[in-house]
Amino acid sequence: MRAAGFRLDAIYPADEPHTALLSGAAGSLRLTKPGALPLPQGMPRFEPEFVLTKAGASPAQGRAGMLYRDLIPNRLGGRYIASHIVIPDGGPVADWVHYHRLALQMIYVRRGWVRVVYEDQGEPFIMNEGDMVLQPPGIRHRVLESSAGLEVVEISAPALHETLADHQMTLPNGRNSARDFSGQSLLRHIAAETVWTDFNGAEAQETEMFEATGGLADVLTLRSAGASSIAFKPHDGDLVFGFVLDGTAQLDREGIGPADAFVIPPGESWSLSALSHDFRLLHITTARLDAAA
Repeated sequence: MRAAGFRLDAIYPADEPHTALLSGAAGSLRLTKPGALPLPQGMPRFEPEFVLTKAGASPAQGRAGMLYRDLIPNRLGGRYIASHIVIPDGGPVADWVHYHRLALQMIYVRRGWVRVVYEDQGEPFIMNEGDMVLQPPGIRHRVLESSAGLEVVEISAPALHETLADHQMTLPNGRNSARDFSGQSLLRHIAAETVWTDFNGAEAQETEMFEATGGLADVLTLRSAGASSIAFKPHDGDLVFGFVLDGTAQLDREGIGPADAFVIPPGESWSLSALSHDFRLLHITTARLDAAA
């Protein structure tokens, strides 16, 4: 289509695109697959349930050559999508300056490194293992390059949302790090600069996600640190999401291991036991997004 004078303006969903909007001198064009779901009007109704997604499923080809493994197949009513994203080959990434129309989006590096650049955040920076960013709504950004075998975990709400190109903006575009984007600010969490503190007998690296989102979300990296179990109190918001970064454990009666993911319904107590010495978990919770909207 580029040879015919068209450029990509929007594409969705990112994990397995079915709709693309293009424009050119001859006008605009919409390409879509039969049965493609329309974009939601407002925040979809939250439908909680227990989810356990085991590692090993074949990923789908997503946008910009990225491989996406679906971690919440039922999407919890369409409110959340969680993806384990892999870039197999290192080097430049075929990305472009873009942004998203959504309520919440965060990216956590599990393996390798990735170089990214964000609107009003100065020069590009590298995210390493354990680092995380909150991408506030509408912020322009671009993935520049990565190590071979980069792995990240991405959480977004709502599940179905657009990736829109910004053909006018060039990044980097200067610095205004205090800028507000729809009540949120970009958060860059650097694991190597964060201390570990006690968490119910285990240890946690806390983030400033709660402050950066205005109370919409919270994120922890947990490790066993010699503990054999961790107990968790009921959560009264929407999402309780876990992704096993390393090691093994028992989630109630289910054994979980590296790259397994789970969702606990709100209002339920839960625990992890039989923690291996190298156990690490990405733990994400969110408030009720409909109440916050």
